[in-house]
Amino acid sequence: MNQVFLNPIIVAIDKNSETEAYELSKELRGHIGAIKLGLEYFDTYGPEGIIKIQNLDIPIFLDLKIHDIPQTVKKTIDTLSSLKPAILNVHALGGKKMMEYAYEAISQRSPETHLIAVTILTSLDNDDLSTMGIDISTKNLVSNLAKLTKESGLSGVVCSSGEIKMVRESCGKNFKIIVPGIRPEGFSKNDQKRVMTPKEAMLLGADHLVIGRPITESKDPKNTVIEIINSIK
Repeated sequence: MNQVFLNPIIVAIDKNSETEAYELSKELRGHIGAIKLGLEYFDTYGPEGIIKIQNLDIPIFLDLKIHDIPQTVKKTIDTLSSLKPAILNVHALGGKKMMEYAYEAISQRSPETHLIAVTILTSLDNDDLSTMGIDISTKNLVSNLAKLTKESGLSGVVCSSGEIKMVRESCGKNFKIIVPGIRPEGFSKNDQKRVMTPKEAMLLGADHLVIGRPITESKDPKNTVIEIINSIK
């Protein structure tokens, strides 16, 4: 499976149609770093749907945000590792032991896969944390979770653009930072509360940028990708 990222752009494909997802991936092949396929796609089309996109020779970010008791997560990773995605994620809120079990499983089964952790969803802000009884700012919680992720042996984290600099400073240059909530100039924020332009995120130290609707809903997705890449050069 292709594990080589041509550039930082990861396109989030949330298509209900496997055919549409395939055709869009085929169109963008050779122009993007990876394709992100999430829980909805995986639940609908299963491993076969992932393999179909992989056969286009595009790295896959399998975005399942796995979160359960450590032994269950380990068994889940054991199963998913046969797909050998370029990136696979768990949820850092599952704790250090859960992440260590996940790392052990991926290291044995698919060591070339980058196992990363989600910190706090970009759809959440301080007010949302407060309503859940979490008396800490999103930035401080992300910082704590990023450090815990690194201690657990994982390759990096998913965090919002506002936390890039902080995570880079606390976790070092080799720690992967994947940033969703990226919106090129002129695009709506949609349901994302913590967003940034591609150039701003890269200047702060992001390794990969997850971009969805600005590309997938574009009249010319390939050209939109080219414009984004040019904007971050």
